[in-house]
Amino acid sequence: QVQLVESGGGLVQAGGSLRLSCVASGNIFSINAMGWYRQAPGKQRELVAGITTSGSTNYADSVKGRFTISRDTAKNMVYLQMNSLKPEDTAVYYCASLTTSGRVWGQGTQVTVSS
Repeated sequence: QVQLVESGGGLVQAGGSLRLSCVASGNIFSINAMGWYRQAPGKQRELVAGITTSGSTNYADSVKGRFTISRDTAKNMVYLQMNSLKPEDTAVYYCASLTTSGRVWGQGTQVTVSS
């Protein structure tokens, strides 16, 4: 089993920056890819950014050029650097891993962007 713990959420003004962190533990060798999702009130959970074990990345159109996903394999960490934040980025952000046994979710961290 894989366990994920996020940190780094908070309240920020529009135009500001935050960095989210996610640490993976457990059977990390079963992980094929990791990503960040978000869910705003009344909306479906959506993929924000993903990164594979080979380092390939992908982003939602709404965050391209503003958000950057990265990883530190030595520390089993994945990060989401969020710049130029907008009020519409307000959501609970979830770290997720795609493993050989399926998708695993973290507990989520709240990001609130004030206008």
